[in-house]
Amino acid sequence: MRFDAITLFPAMFDAITRFGITSRAHERGLWSLACWNPRDFATDAYRSVDDRPYGGGPGMVMLAQPLAAAIDAARAAEPAGRPVIALSPQGRPLDDARVRALARSSGAILVAGRYEAIDQRLLDSRVDEEIAVGEFVVSGGELPAMMLIDAVVRLLPGAMNDERSPAQESFAEGLLDHPQYTRPEVFEGEPVPAVLMSGHHAQIRRWRRQQALLATQRKRPDLVERARAQGRLDAEDERILAAARLAPPGSTG
Repeated sequence: MRFDAITLFPAMFDAITRFGITSRAHERGLWSLACWNPRDFATDAYRSVDDRPYGGGPGMVMLAQPLAAAIDAARAAEPAGRPVIALSPQGRPLDDARVRALARSSGAILVAGRYEAIDQRLLDSRVDEEIAVGEFVVSGGELPAMMLIDAVVRLLPGAMNDERSPAQESFAEGLLDHPQYTRPEVFEGEPVPAVLMSGHHAQIRRWRRQQALLATQRKRPDLVERARAQGRLDAEDERILAAARLAPPGSTG
């Protein structure tokens, strides 16, 4: 898998090639990264990459030409056919399904914009899709691009020490993850739930499913409705949710 990043700050991407799971996967050759600085493709003596917006207004707009040339250079590299994705708060929200689809692909070309915006003509002519990592604005697309890369790379076979981990995380089954516990058995008077100490694997699986359902209902009820619409909830799941709705306030079920 290969990612190409169109960025004014290539050094920022050291965060994912030098640290953590993505670094180890990079060292193992599971993925590669190439950065392309639009300044290297500017045509004037000042290596300009931005200018004032037509029609007035605050901020600066990234020029189409240097970005187009950088994207074209990345497209000419292997492998071919990868989508060009601009990280933008106006984009489609990044979700688990899109991450998993990218993990099955050969990678992507990521455009990390800066300043007020990118010239719309560049977006229209070179970008296949816009993706947002949340409904907020940050200073540039580098951090969102790295979040996308991290989310995708950790799903690659061999990236995680335990291959079961990605399948058991939040969103993997359309729900949030169940609570996790480790040593000590008692922390500030609170013990680990007894079922987790029982060694009874079937009971542990049922408890974890119950807790995942309850956590999702409490924190992200929209995900419960989506899972229901997709047929992911069975009769036992519905019984757990119904019991939780009838339980007195403060009950943990």
